[in-house]
Amino acid sequence: MKIEQKRQNLQTDKLLMPLASIKMRIAYVHFYVEDAIIWRDWFVHHLGFEKLDDGAVIPSFPGKQDTPSHTRTEVVKSGSVCFVLSSAISSISPVAEYLRQHPPGVVDIAFEVEDLSATITLAKAYGTDIIQQPGIQVQKSKQKNTTYTKQAKIIAWGGLTHTLLETQLKENAIENYSSPCSIQAIDHLVLNVAVGDLKAAVNWYQNILGFRPQQKFNIQTEYSALHSQVMVSPDGDVQLPINEPATPNSQIQEFLNANRGAGIQHIALKTRDIISSIAEFRARGLSFLPISQSYYSQLQQRANLPLKSNELVSIAKQEILVDWKEDYPNALLLQIFTRPIFSQPTFFFEFIERRECAQGFGEGNFRALFEAMELEQIKRGSLQIGDKKVTKE
Repeated sequence: MKIEQKRQNLQTDKLLMPLASIKMRIAYVHFYVEDAIIWRDWFVHHLGFEKLDDGAVIPSFPGKQDTPSHTRTEVVKSGSVCFVLSSAISSISPVAEYLRQHPPGVVDIAFEVEDLSATITLAKAYGTDIIQQPGIQVQKSKQKNTTYTKQAKIIAWGGLTHTLLETQLKENAIENYSSPCSIQAIDHLVLNVAVGDLKAAVNWYQNILGFRPQQKFNIQTEYSALHSQVMVSPDGDVQLPINEPATPNSQIQEFLNANRGAGIQHIALKTRDIISSIAEFRARGLSFLPISQSYYSQLQQRANLPLKSNELVSIAKQEILVDWKEDYPNALLLQIFTRPIFSQPTFFFEFIERRECAQGFGEGNFRALFEAMELEQIKRGSLQIGDKKVTKE
């Protein structure tokens, strides 16, 4: 039964149903990759993450000693960002099965929730598949730290899963892992869905997890277009823009084709000092989406530019995008995007610095960003108008 039909059937019972958890945060993001060790070292080398030892307690995730023998799992951490990386050791691994159908990418986003029972009850009421029933997990580290976590797992949109976690008791402090490259937290994650699926995906996150719709964007350039709806968790801590293509040659459609279905397109990581961080990442060999220097000439024409000339020079050198509201220029948003990190044009990272609690997603940069992405599509030969490929002049 479709979610819309479920929603109508549940209207009379709405007041009797438990609410989705008010408090929510991202516990970890789980990637399936071809080689967990290579990608562990990639995160350590390129982004300054720390690898976690076998005995470390990773809140809400089984220790590597508990990983099935058919799968290798590595964990890296920076600030509050925790990435779990799994690869297949044998053909019976779920990673092997996944990679037969999709390229490497995000398979699970784990949320810590306030009330797991209420969330699962709501999920069941809407017909969501529960692939791991609620149970208690006990974790112990070499330092004798113990964490007790109640957890379950549900199937989300397009094969993505959400592990749901309710931490009930912690004995002793869990180690605090920090990063020299100042990645603090996940700012937002972006989900791409097929044309016509945006409304249904929005309804799913609204009904099951209690997310609220926020900004809505319709973005169009000379060659392509997309629709986007921002969803926010009840307490505002988790932001999830959902995109659908509005044209067949959209970069969203290119992602869907390469990924062979819906999935997480990118994760935005917060940094304290984006200029120095990006300079360091570039020195470590990370590749970013190039931005035309004409963008920075146009930037100086905007009213109330809140940057001194020497800082603007540094920003232009690192090809960082800048956005602000003219009535509140000190609330400055700085952002930059990597090229896809895997071999296919699918997943990439964004780095973001929000000064003075700047809001939004860099709306003033949307056109420049999508034109830069289209140039990358042209290089790959994937941007097409009708039967004709667009070529670089």
